[in-house]
Amino acid sequence: MKSYIAKPQEVERKWYVIDVAGKPLGRAASQIASILRGKNKPTYTPNVDTGDYVIVLNADKVLLTGKKLDQKMLRHHSLYPGGLKEISYKEALAKKPEFVFQEAVRRMLPSGPLGRQMLTKLKVYKGEEHDNQAQKPEVLELRY
Repeated sequence: MKSYIAKPQEVERKWYVIDVAGKPLGRAASQIASILRGKNKPTYTPNVDTGDYVIVLNADKVLLTGKKLDQKMLRHHSLYPGGLKEISYKEALAKKPEFVFQEAVRRMLPSGPLGRQMLTKLKVYKGEEHDNQAQKPEVLELRY
């Protein structure tokens, strides 16, 4: 019996639009990361980008359960001594909700060139409007 190995030029990609208003951040991000990797397809191959494009709407209305909104911090370092920058998720969601959602998905993708290529297929928007009408995206409901 032979195993099927997907080839990059033979991959057919779809466009999905997902509304994450009122959905928990981590659960939505993990399912979207799975779609970007292509794990929802029978042709999934770990070393080939077989995933689909995902358009995320209402990133500013995503939920964080418990006390995470106030206690959880978004951190990055400037690589200089004492250069740790911290901002709470409440402030981050108010200032740049697209970045918060994209960062949650990025951390669930593989690190390296393949993961960065997968992340380019994610389009995150703050509100209901998006610029990808020409691609005729299908509406996709996330499971919980």
